[in-house]
Amino acid sequence: MHTIAFIGSSGTGKSHHAIVIAQEYNTDMIIDDGLLIQGSRILAGTSAKQAPTKVGAIKTALFTEDDHAAEVKNKIRECQPSSILILGTSLSMTEKIAARLDLPQPGVIIHIEDVVAPESISKAKFIREKYGTHVVPAPTVEVKRRFSGNFFNPIRTLFHKNTSDHLPSASKHMWVEQTQVRPTFSSMGKFYIANNVIIDIIKHITADVTGLDRVVKSSIENSDLGIHLHIYVSLIYGYVLPDVMTRLQQITQEKIDEITSLNVLSVNIHAVKLVLPKINPDLKDSLKSLPSV
Repeated sequence: MHTIAFIGSSGTGKSHHAIVIAQEYNTDMIIDDGLLIQGSRILAGTSAKQAPTKVGAIKTALFTEDDHAAEVKNKIRECQPSSILILGTSLSMTEKIAARLDLPQPGVIIHIEDVVAPESISKAKFIREKYGTHVVPAPTVEVKRRFSGNFFNPIRTLFHKNTSDHLPSASKHMWVEQTQVRPTFSSMGKFYIANNVIIDIIKHITADVTGLDRVVKSSIENSDLGIHLHIYVSLIYGYVLPDVMTRLQQITQEKIDEITSLNVLSVNIHAVKLVLPKINPDLKDSLKSLPSV
């Protein structure tokens, strides 16, 4: 196994370009900010972007916690990659990461200034300074469960053919799916939504579902990975009830995800009451005026 160091100061776009660099060098895995990533999957680790402070983020990125380091080491040992790309702000940082994970010291060193245009680096720095966002080189479906309660945004980038002499081979045009997140330690990163607010949102987004009489009550189970929702409903007689409940699940999952950015692990619909459909008042009056038989 050999390791490659990809170095650049904070906010210059290392994570954004990591997948392309990994492909250029036929690298099997990426180590970035405490995560072990292979292709489109996060295999192990804890993201430094989830740390409550910048100091905590640095410690996470350096794998200072033994359990964290052991988890990643075990996964690397299990997968037996031929090469790993290590991202860091300096050569010293990548060397410390390699040492903590019992990896060979980097044999190839790539500086971001050698492979990324100056205007792209300037743009990356501007976005970091203005919006406080970071990129995780993995699709949102992988990132989301680790970032419940953080602002995140899926991004899809087309990387054009690279003609840099510093790279061993020119890449073809390629689409890369990644995720933009605002870390917990950002002043605008972590947010909290009270359970009663989520319950009110549920009532609002399900109000127009055909076949639903009303939401009787809702409860929420919180976990580090996301939330489990339990919704107790009164349904209207005469509709296909399994279809109504499935529709309630779908709308709740989609809208809570969209509105709150919370990771909804499950939506459990409990039918606790069945009511007769309401009769139109005009029709009701007409029925009363009919002669009795």
